[in-house]
Amino acid sequence: MFEMQTLSRQRIVVLAGGDSSERDVSLVSGGCVVEALQSRGHQCRLVDPARNLLIQVDWKQIDVCFNALHGGAGEDGTIQEQLRRLNVPYTGSGPTASRLAISKSASKERFTQVGVPTLPYMLLHDSESMSDVAARVGSLGYPLVIKPDSQGSSLGVTVSDHPGRLQHALVQGSLFESFLIAEPWVRGREFTVALLDRRPLPVIEIVPSGEMFDFQAKYQSDTTALRAENELPDQLCYRLAEVAHDAASSLGTRGLARVDMILDEFDCLWVLEVNTVPGLTRHSLAPMGAKQAGMDFATLCEWMLAGALAAEVRQ
Repeated sequence: MFEMQTLSRQRIVVLAGGDSSERDVSLVSGGCVVEALQSRGHQCRLVDPARNLLIQVDWKQIDVCFNALHGGAGEDGTIQEQLRRLNVPYTGSGPTASRLAISKSASKERFTQVGVPTLPYMLLHDSESMSDVAARVGSLGYPLVIKPDSQGSSLGVTVSDHPGRLQHALVQGSLFESFLIAEPWVRGREFTVALLDRRPLPVIEIVPSGEMFDFQAKYQSDTTALRAENELPDQLCYRLAEVAHDAASSLGTRGLARVDMILDEFDCLWVLEVNTVPGLTRHSLAPMGAKQAGMDFATLCEWMLAGALAAEVRQ
């Protein structure tokens, strides 16, 4: 289903690092991408936008840009808009889809418009008084999850199991940004589905050793268990793939994206978020999904490059 012809030798800039809170993870992703593409004979150069401005790159000597920037300007449409103005083909979604996907509140509004299942939420700001926040979120019920609106990798995510813990959760989230969202915490099974141009890869179930699939469980723990699609019921996998497709389509993603979902104890499926620049480290889930589909990491990276070049031709 995801077969592609061998990609001719390309001159590639891999963007990694940046100044977001996910900088360290991005550098690891970028290093893995460079290693994989060089193994296929491509000429790669890693560029860190926190150290070098894009306009300082001699793009006339570059065929395509591989975006491995997680969070911040690399995922909110800023880098995508700059590359578009420079007429540089780049991997991943365009500016509009990127802006929608990075904001959990904006994504939820779009999901609600088109019928993609998403949990109710409140958008908060750290300038609000505690009394006002407590009064507003009370209708959601406890326990609550407090999340930064535009962060990935579960950074700043805290569960508040009663009103007395709310202030702590707000402080933790505000360390990363001013806008936060509150939504009900639900107990359930967590799943992720990566998509290639909205074609779902095999489902992965995530079974963390703790209550949450947090930053440590994602990137540092070896105790997080994963269940492959062939270990799950076909009907459940079909349902997850369908909802993942609808979520990505509603935001207009392109290239590689990943949709995170939770199936609660009442068999209700909820979309948590869509990632337009998912991790590409050895612990990352999107490459695992690709591997289940018979696509090794280097082939996945080449597929992303081929898509970027094809999108440039279509434009």
